[in-house]
Amino acid sequence: MKQILNNLNKLAKDKHIENKKYFDKLKKKQPKNLDYVMQELHDKEFKKTDCLQCANCCKTTGPLFTLADIERISKSFRQKPQQFIEQYLRVDEDKDYVLKSVPCTFLDNENYCMIYDVRPKACREFPHTDRKKFHQIADLTLKNVAICPAAYNIVEEMKKRLPL
Repeated sequence: MKQILNNLNKLAKDKHIENKKYFDKLKKKQPKNLDYVMQELHDKEFKKTDCLQCANCCKTTGPLFTLADIERISKSFRQKPQQFIEQYLRVDEDKDYVLKSVPCTFLDNENYCMIYDVRPKACREFPHTDRKKFHQIADLTLKNVAICPAAYNIVEEMKKRLPL
């Protein structure tokens, strides 16, 4: 996994222009079965991908925390939401709540999430490759292929299965 992660950024950069063109075409002309194919590719990839071997998303990026996330997580900590915010979060340039720092405060030494059962929605849905109306998140997917080996593999398979 270390070797894959070491090469992922370069692979993603090498494919960026190709992927950008592909997603631009996809936005203009979505295949009718796009969401079905994406769900299939996502499921197939995650049958062979163990996120605990990687956790690159937790090590390199931070999720957005919605107010619902903050309420749920702070409740599990037996804290008031404001205490949780002051202790762990900051407001970014888009006025969103994000972690004060990465890697994620809640990631342990063995890549387990210490708040897994109450983790933010953004973490639960990452890398978003099984999302309905997939064509709407092309820009996000372009970023995620450089972070997540599974997302990279899914996009490569997608281009083969759905040539545009």
